[in-house]
Amino acid sequence: MDYLSPTSLGEALQLKADRPDSLPVAGGTDVMVGVNFGQLRPPALLDLTRVPELAAIDRSGPLLRIGAGVTYTRLMASLGDVLPGLAAAARTVGSPQIRNRGTIGGNLGTASPAGDCHPVLLAGRASIEVASIRGSRVIPAGEFFLGPKRNALEPGELVTAVLLPPAAGPQLFAKVGTRNAMVIAVCSLALELGADGEIRVAIGSAGPVPVRATAAEEFLAGSGRELDEPAVRRFGELVAAAASPIDDVRGTAGYRRHALAVMARRTLSWALSSRQEAA
Repeated sequence: MDYLSPTSLGEALQLKADRPDSLPVAGGTDVMVGVNFGQLRPPALLDLTRVPELAAIDRSGPLLRIGAGVTYTRLMASLGDVLPGLAAAARTVGSPQIRNRGTIGGNLGTASPAGDCHPVLLAGRASIEVASIRGSRVIPAGEFFLGPKRNALEPGELVTAVLLPPAAGPQLFAKVGTRNAMVIAVCSLALELGADGEIRVAIGSAGPVPVRATAAEEFLAGSGRELDEPAVRRFGELVAAAASPIDDVRGTAGYRRHALAVMARRTLSWALSSRQEAA
């Protein structure tokens, strides 16, 4: 197995073009597990940890630009004030050691349906910036995930950054696991309440890809509907209906739907209470 260690983004893209069989690795929290257990045997590893462009965070424009090499720990420390939902999702990832190594770009590259950051990116209007020696392009988060561990990267492309606006209102993340910490999500949910009252909600680990619960959003959108108990309960039902879960070792499909409905009701109530307190 060859080891490639570029020190600039241009060099990384050229190496990926020259060695299309190389496997990108940043924190290695997924890749190296596969290598150590003999599940992955790539001809080459493309180590991106020494590429400074991938570790940058730019807060100067209307969109936040988060380099693909930014770790979960830095997401929590540097962006909690403007992206509280993303910081909350990062806080649930693994142990402190994993959060110090794992990156948002690695989460996207793996494209696991259970990726903790994915629902927040969908609810938060994120786009994924990717690049190759042919140039760069931007993919809406909703079009990036194609299936379990499959993404929209074309040959020679690397994830370079995540672009998304600062949260305009309460932004929440909730996750159910088989224990309180260091666990893969049984299911997860992100909810964002915009300044104009728009509610966006996305779910993860409850289907082949993370998805928006658009029917639930439309149920409340622009109707002036009073959010009484029946309306909140119906919102939860519609969120659960957006899932297409399976039975597996972490939970049944029925349990996942039930948990999503509960999380949807709770996060909606929390978001509304938070907005009222801030008013």
